[in-house]
Amino acid sequence: MSETRVCAVVGVGPANGAAIARRFAQSGYAVALIARGSEFSQALARELGNGAGAYSCNVADPDAVTQVFARIAVEMGRVDVVSYNAGSGVWGSVDDVDVDAMMSAWRINTLGLFATARAVGPAMKRAGRGAIIVTGATASVRGGAGTAAFASAKAAQRSLVQSMARQWWPQGIHVALIIVDGVVDLPRTRQAMPDKPDAFFIAPADVAETVHWLAHQPKSAWSLEVEARPFAEKW
Repeated sequence: MSETRVCAVVGVGPANGAAIARRFAQSGYAVALIARGSEFSQALARELGNGAGAYSCNVADPDAVTQVFARIAVEMGRVDVVSYNAGSGVWGSVDDVDVDAMMSAWRINTLGLFATARAVGPAMKRAGRGAIIVTGATASVRGGAGTAAFASAKAAQRSLVQSMARQWWPQGIHVALIIVDGVVDLPRTRQAMPDKPDAFFIAPADVAETVHWLAHQPKSAWSLEVEARPFAEKW
């Protein structure tokens, strides 16, 4: 009997995180659901079955990240795929955002990814395979006046992905970034934008499909960066 593959989804909420977890569970993975809170992820783990587990972790704390992945390794086995979906940022200009908000955005988006990579990298390198797929944002390539904290944190995250890819691709670890350009389809975004048509929104299930596709690309044609936006968006 073949060993069950493990996918860790870092940053599990009702949108992209849950959709990514469902997509990997559908293809036979045991999914480790990592979120700051546990109520939603515990319910999702019960839904997914197949050995799925819910883990509470504040990714802004590197020690907590190290500890949670050590626990996952013991309870679920070596992580084959990481979907780093954690992302946070306070909207505001450099005049409005305070130092704590700036530091929080950087710790969640960039330091959390760094700690995650350090936690899973050694086992992936020993196995000679693995994938770390990061959910990014358009703000990483185009900082707006009102995205002082979020854009700078996502830009740092994007640079870290590039550095990790250059170091780890030759060792069999596929590191890639999805730049999500658009508004994710959620009840609250629909409520906030009631005049927008379906074509305006990004469906979480379709983002999940892109994550899954990246994690299973043939080595001879790996992608480093994919931009994902609704087909009707004017860009």
